Amino acid sequence: MADKEKRVLDKIFAVYDSLYEAEKKIADYVVANQAKVIEMTVSQLAGKGGVSEATIIRFCKKCDFKGFHDLKINLAKDMVNYDEDGVSNTIDPFDITQSLKNILANKVEELTRTISMMDETVIREVLESIRNARLVQLVAVGNTIPVALDGAYKFNQIGIPAVANTIWETQLAFSYTLTSSDVVIAISNSGSSKKLVDLVAVAHQRGAKIIGITNHDSSPVALGCDFHITTATREKLFLDEFSFSRVSAMTVIEALYLLLVAGKNDAYSWVRAHEQSIADDKI
Repeated sequence: MADKEKRVLDKIFAVYDSLYEAEKKIADYVVANQAKVIEMTVSQLAGKGGVSEATIIRFCKKCDFKGFHDLKINLAKDMVNYDEDGVSNTIDPFDITQSLKNILANKVEELTRTISMMDETVIREVLESIRNARLVQLVAVGNTIPVALDGAYKFNQIGIPAVANTIWETQLAFSYTLTSSDVVIAISNSGSSKKLVDLVAVAHQRGAKIIGITNHDSSPVALGCDFHITTATREKLFLDEFSFSRVSAMTVIEALYLLLVAGKNDAYSWVRAHEQSIADDKI
């Protein structure tokens, strides 16, 4: 991909859960007032957020910017490259048409950013690892569990043995049976789930290859993986409380699935066999 540079919003949302409350105030203000922030001094932003200038500098550093000036430059660049076309971050039940347009625009941006940040070299190695695996274990907790279940279904459908479970204790127990011929795909937004960190550690001890799909490439899960794929989310634009959108992670799984199908000579024969086996269940 030509553009793998994270946008300002990507960087903010990636670290949002790890920010202190004062830093979250700044994050919220920047997200909601991007054009205004570009014209502000650090003292003006501090006044708007009711925080110290030092808090703003810490916030910028946590978001991987050199300082406030660096954040503003990147924010301006993002705004030039992204034409909002009348789109806002508002959901209004009395204006369904505009609300749907806003949701669509931000979901498209979510997917566009996720795909644009996928590194071709990493994806090639990920695909090779999955193709050559004895089996693939997909692990997740909370609301990313459906992504793991979907991935296991898709991989099994094309002849790649895969397993996923809704119970973390079962996932952990299974990870102790892994070998150096196996692959683990760990899916998490923050990448800071202690349960997944523990499971990744066990998989590492067993010698399995580990692929992480998270929103934060410096998170404990990401750092414990052999390969990492970064997802983007825009959910915070609509919700006061941060909530992980499964759309991005689902898109990564879908992309891997389609690439595997394209590169696996017997993929279609596996799909045909599966479809024939369930044909009697269809009306």
